[in-house]
Amino acid sequence: MYTTCMFCNKSLQTNEVVEEFPVGRRLAFDAAKGRLWVVCRRCERWNLTPLEERWEAVETCERLFRDTGLRTSSENIGLARHPEGLELVRIGKPLRPEFAAWRYGDQFGRRRRQHIITWSAVGIAWAGGVAFTSSIALGGFFAGFVGMLPQGLIQVWNNSKQTARFAHSDGKVRTLTQAVREATRVAPNDDEVGFRVETHLGKHLKPGSGRFLADKREWYEGEDARRAMNAVLRLINFSGGGTEQVKRAVSQIESRKHPAAFMDDVLGQSAYRNSQGVPGWIHRMPKPTRLALEMAVHEEDERRALEGELWRLEQAWKDAEEIAAIADDLVLPKEVSRFMARHSSSDKPS
Repeated sequence: MYTTCMFCNKSLQTNEVVEEFPVGRRLAFDAAKGRLWVVCRRCERWNLTPLEERWEAVETCERLFRDTGLRTSSENIGLARHPEGLELVRIGKPLRPEFAAWRYGDQFGRRRRQHIITWSAVGIAWAGGVAFTSSIALGGFFAGFVGMLPQGLIQVWNNSKQTARFAHSDGKVRTLTQAVREATRVAPNDDEVGFRVETHLGKHLKPGSGRFLADKREWYEGEDARRAMNAVLRLINFSGGGTEQVKRAVSQIESRKHPAAFMDDVLGQSAYRNSQGVPGWIHRMPKPTRLALEMAVHEEDERRALEGELWRLEQAWKDAEEIAAIADDLVLPKEVSRFMARHSSSDKPS
């Protein structure tokens, strides 16, 4: 049983309510279709479970939902909060707009709120910097320059904080930063996935030299393209979207009748060109189209998994666990990692 979000690689936390599935603080379930998702409370993404025994967990969720007094619901979707803190989202037979509002509204809405909060802090810091420099009678130009320093520092911090990692088929983990926002393009491909992705890996420090190497770009195809696309879209859509933008994104998918058809249509266009006339740049798409693309890629992944390719879900969860472990190793000093490994092994019963 996996405990890490497939998208942000953070812990999904645990619950003590559903004995058959003690993972997650918000579970979404569709009793008719036997589907169970763990909703990550950090990024709001829905992690579809590949567990064969999930039917028992779904039955428990259905019973708990009916027994819980605190509920809000529409005709097809309901939300209940268990006294011990577990939230249950019950899916009936919703139309796509209603389902998408529940599934993606929280996700894009949270990103949007975080974006607004970050830039509100930038504005306050900038205003404070200007007031401080003016109060000590620095020159007008220099005061303005110093006053802009907080804005620049917060921008650098935000860019370094926003990263996404995915496991490449060569066994190495790729780390993408906000540099991909304006440096990623997609092109149609004749393989099963249907597209390939070229993205920007940023400037790399040459070992021992103290100098940066030239910007590095890389093309991804096949399953690597699918993994890269999921990572890239989360960074490109980092500012989320409001309710109306989510509705417009859903309507774009609906107008093509199917997420796969929407993807084929959008990715097959020779549009969204840069100044050199090269097509396929994702950041040049209108925001609702970018949001719709993220929805479509995610739903197409689930569709393929549910049509008998559950190994894809298993692999995605395994990749998330491995990437989370790698990320922890990057943060923790080696001495701490060794200490934790030594004592965790010594605590095991002999």
